[in-house]
Parts: sequence; C-alpha cells; structure tokens
Amino acid sequence: MSGHDQLVFCLCELTRLLWKLLLPLLFLCLLLLAVLILLVLGVRLWLQSIRNARRERDGCPTVAFFHPYCNAGGGGERVLWCAIRALQNSYADVNVAVYTGDLGVTGQQILEGARRRFNIVLPRPVRFVFLRHRLLVEPSLFPHFTLLGQSVGSVFLGWEALTEFVPDLYVDSMGYAFTLPLFRYLGGCSVGSYVHYPTISTDMLSVVREMNPRFNNPDYVSNSLFLSAFKVVYYCVFALLYGMAGSCSDLIMVNSSWTLDHILSLWRAPNRTSVVYPPCDVSAFLDIPLDEDGDRKCHTVVSIGQFRPEKDHRLQIRAFKKIRAFKKVLDKRREGLRLVLIGGCRNQEDEERVLMLRGLCQELGVADRVEFKLNIPFQELKRELGEATIGLHTMWNEHFGIGVVECMAAGKVILAHKSGGPKLDIVVPFEGGQTGFLADDEESYTDAIERILALPPSARLQIRRNARQSVSRFSDQEFETCFLAAMEPLMGTLER
Repeated sequence: MSGHDQLVFCLCELTRLLWKLLLPLLFLCLLLLAVLILLVLGVRLWLQSIRNARRERDGCPTVAFFHPYCNAGGGGERVLWCAIRALQNSYADVNVAVYTGDLGVTGQQILEGARRRFNIVLPRPVRFVFLRHRLLVEPSLFPHFTLLGQSVGSVFLGWEALTEFVPDLYVDSMGYAFTLPLFRYLGGCSVGSYVHYPTISTDMLSVVREMNPRFNNPDYVSNSLFLSAFKVVYYCVFALLYGMAGSCSDLIMVNSSWTLDHILSLWRAPNRTSVVYPPCDVSAFLDIPLDEDGDRKCHTVVSIGQFRPEKDHRLQIRAFKKIRAFKKVLDKRREGLRLVLIGGCRNQEDEERVLMLRGLCQELGVADRVEFKLNIPFQELKRELGEATIGLHTMWNEHFGIGVVECMAAGKVILAHKSGGPKLDIVVPFEGGQTGFLADDEESYTDAIERILALPPSARLQIRRNARQSVSRFSDQEFETCFLAAMEPLMGTLER
C-alpha cells in the first residue's frame, strides 16, 4: 500500500471515528437541552402556582419594584416613591411591593425616611420584601470585573427576590437589567424598567479606547496598551449581554435624552422606549425668595448629590481651593465664600469616601470653609439652598441631575458639568434667556465661579428667574402624568 493510500485510509478511519463520537455527543446535547427546558418549565409552573395562590389570597394583582437600596435617599429613590404614589392614587385595586436589601430598618422606618427626605407620603401601605444577600451586588465584593460581578450577583439576588415573592408585574427601578429575563421567563411576569443610567455605554468604551484615566479606568489600565485592549473586548462582550438582557423588557422608561441615546443603541427596542423625566419637587422650592443678593457678606456654593465616586466631589474641593488661592483678586465676597457638600451615604464605603474628602480639605487648607451635610432632612436642605448663591455639579455624563434641577428651582445660579443630562436637557436656554453655566474641568469651573460672583446682582437675578421658570417641566405632576401614560399598556394586562 502506497503512502497516499495509507493517508486516505487513515483519514477514512478518523472520519468514521468522529462520526461515531458525534452521534452520541449530539444525542447527549439534545437530551441535556430537553432536561433544561423541562426544568425551566417546571420552575415556571411552580412559581406561577405560588403567584396564583397569593392572588387568590389577596384578591388583586401586585406590582413589585426591584430597588435593593430603597432607603439610600438619592434621586433614584425619589423616582421610586413618586412612581409608587402615582400608581396607588390611580389604581386602588393594585397592591405594590418593594424588594429591598435594607435589613437594618423596618418598612415603616423606610417610609418615614421617604417623608423626611423627599416630603413624600404614600396613600396606602407597601409590602417590603427584605433580601438577605444584597452583598452580591456591592461593588466592593468585585474589585476587578466589577460590572460582570455585580450583574451575575444581581441574577442571584433576583432569584432570591423571585422565590420570596412572585409579582404580576415586575419593574426594575435601579438598573439591574439582568434580572429582567429571570422574572419574564422563569417568573412568567410582565416586566418593565426605569433606566437611570446604562450599566455600560459607548462613552465608557471611548474612555478605555482613548486610554483616559477615570474613576472606573485606573491609571494602571489606561497606561497599558494590552490591558486597555483587553478591557475594550470585555466591555464589548458585556455590552452585547447587557443589550440582550435589557431587550427582554416589555416597557422601557429612561430619564433623559442622553440615556435614551445609549439605551436605544444597546437594547434596540425603540417602539418600547420612552423618556420619562424624573420627578423633582420643584414646588417645594418655590417659596424660597428671589431677591438680589448684592448685600450678602458671605456667598455659599452648595452641592447636592450622593457621596459616590462618579459625583467627583474632589473636583469641587480642588476648584474651590483654586478660587481661594487667587490672593490678588480676593475681595470680601471671596473671603466669605464657603462650600457646602450635601448628600446621602448608602454604606460604609460612602462614609469612608467622606472621610477621604475631609482629609483632602485638610490637605488643601480649606477645611474651615467646607461643610459636609450627610443624610439631612428635607427642611434643612431647603434652608441650605435658600442661603446659597451657586449650585455646583461636577459629575461627568450625569444621566439626568435631580440635584441640578432642585438648585435651579430654588433660584440658585447653577454651574453643572458640560455633559449628559445637564447639558442636553436641563441647563438649556429658556425663551432665549440663559439658565446657568457649564464647565468640564478644574480650570473652567474656577473661571465660571469667578464670573458668576463678578456678575452684577441684577444679572444674577435674571439668570435665577430664567432657571426657576424653565424647570417646571420636571415637576412631580409632569412625572406622574408621563409615568402613568407609559405604564398604562402593562397595567391594562393585569387581571383584576
């Protein structure tokens, strides 16, 4: 037998062997697929039986909101409580539940916190489903591959929520998109989502591609071509998975034009997506008088926002220090200038961040001029805004900016970051008039504050008037109208 014949014989034998192995392997794959399908169907039937038993007991359907940090006191929580209030006022025959991981408090204490911080009182009781494993979505648990780790963790947390309570309609109000397919396909629920901020965005990809250091792109990654390339691939794969999970939603609400653009590019569901601006308690700030402030001896710059890394409080402190450092141009206004940082702390990590910010103030020599106000009640927030001249915001690509709207409603001259929601939706001309200022780095923030303080009191007053009039479109009433209109198709599917 020639060498050629031997080669042909070997190839034939190899092909025969592979074919013999392929058939059992194919059969095994089909068998496993069938078992998986039966398992999913079995779990779905089991969960539906639990839901049916609950409905017979309650006599009405239940809408459940997935909000593990519902006691945090931020803008997302204001959206949650306003949404629940709107549903309760409009649908007397529908119950509402909230999945929360706030184990250290009772449901009544959570509602009292909403009243104290946001001036929101619900017309009827809410059922709280307390989740024991919120740690699974804590970023501190995943120092690396944080997005993936938190997303996988949210699936397990979502499974705990689903097995604890099976709703008729599930709404993810905190951005855990990977829970949507879980509730839709295993729980058999209608699912909706209110997206404050996309978990991944094209802007995040651009930051990594351009090797720019940010709070979520540390120097050791941005300085390495290999690590940056690897992170781009990781982000692209994650964006694909995120888009697949988000597209499971029957209804998608987003909070700004910026978020809309990113969600449309990732979830690709334009017919199910609409903009619902978040509720801002505009009316609560209208009683703050709009008077000229030329006779003030001390001007205050106030910042409103949770103490999270992306809020970039460090930039605020550094810009404030730079203003104080202009010795040659300091006058009585600048000598009396102070910075007040108001915000909520969700956990120990936020509290440690505040300690670091206090240390930065000490290091820069401005500790005597910077005040921290943590988790303060609503009335104290109003008092601080009433005494302020400038409202300060420094978050890059803020999805919306409720704190920005509150400052404008209070009649403050707003200075916000030149990106995201503030740039596209909020700090925009009103009837041809200026409503505020935008900046994007330490230098431009410093210059803007100097320009604001140098304006004649009458010019500042006109900007403040324009700002207050322009934010009426972000009121609680506007939110409730738009939210209920968006929810109506899903609410109509609930069996009464």
